[in-house]
Amino acid sequence: MPTAAETPNQSTLYYIYDPMCSWCYAFRPIWQQVQQLLSDRIRVKTVLGGLAPDTAEPMPLATQSMVQANWYKIMQTVPGTEFNFSFWTTCQPRRSTYPACRAVLATELQQAQTGQAMLTAIQNAYYLQARNPADTTTLIELTTEIGLDTTRFVSDLNSSTIQEQLKENLALADQLGVHSFPSLILQTKDQLFRIQHSYTDASAILQQLNQA
Repeated sequence: MPTAAETPNQSTLYYIYDPMCSWCYAFRPIWQQVQQLLSDRIRVKTVLGGLAPDTAEPMPLATQSMVQANWYKIMQTVPGTEFNFSFWTTCQPRRSTYPACRAVLATELQQAQTGQAMLTAIQNAYYLQARNPADTTTLIELTTEIGLDTTRFVSDLNSSTIQEQLKENLALADQLGVHSFPSLILQTKDQLFRIQHSYTDASAILQQLNQA
């Protein structure tokens, strides 16, 4: 069972996601609203779920078609969500999200509270700027753009420390019973509650949290 909240009256809201998950990208505006409106009795812990392990192989054409179809579905389901489909012609897609996951962790290792900045940069690069976060070169460019030490980032990215942190994140996601992203799990004392997320209504999420 995951570690209980830090104080007796404080609950933990686990947000399990992947930086290159298109539905997590679509959920970003609502998730930001939820965090702004959370009561002090709930602390947030983000967990990297890891959609796809490392690979140098190009993404199969069938998978590319499936992902593109998913982007179209998201645009229909979540108004205002935008995608730059030129990604599929200007980049070499790979089914590999672990590099982006490690990038978020490496950023946090260098400077606390910068993981969100890297996450936003990764999502914007992938979905709006047609840049590939599966490529280390892209991740290094993003580190520079958010103002961090590129040399330190390159050293940390594939270090044993970051590899172990990612392994711990994946294990926690599995322990929480999460296999799809985004997911929200609320822990109150020794109980876990799966919170149904909405892509358009932050109040629906907050109501569930208040009732748990």
